[in-house]
Amino acid sequence: MKEVSKDMLKKHTEEIINAAIDGFTAQKAQLNQRIAELRLLLNGGSPESAAASEAAPARSRRMSAAGRKRIAMAQRARWAKVRGESEPGPATAKTPKAKRRISPEGLKRIIAATKKRWRLQKAAAKVSKRRGPARKAA
Repeated sequence: MKEVSKDMLKKHTEEIINAAIDGFTAQKAQLNQRIAELRLLLNGGSPESAAASEAAPARSRRMSAAGRKRIAMAQRARWAKVRGESEPGPATAKTPKAKRRISPEGLKRIIAATKKRWRLQKAAAKVSKRRGPARKAA
């Protein structure tokens, strides 16, 4: 009996796999054709035109910027309706609110409170230094 090398086995398995792929591809084409014929029969047409219509490749469609904008506005309106908001009108430039500012009196109060807090903190630190480190109970 002859010994078969690994290269020979690999070559045969690749050939077998390629043949299987070819066979399954042919079966897939036949099944797709039969499915198209059956669908056409359901719709009341003749099976001859089904194969021709099935073979045409689908082309991708482009959408204009205006079309995308209309779709976006419609989706926003649907979501506003779901949330219970009033429907937004066309996008208009809103004037921004004026920034809120602290009055001079409020700023003085904040500064005074901060200084008082720091004074108290420093005083507490001095008192704890005078007492010395805490001793552990023996």
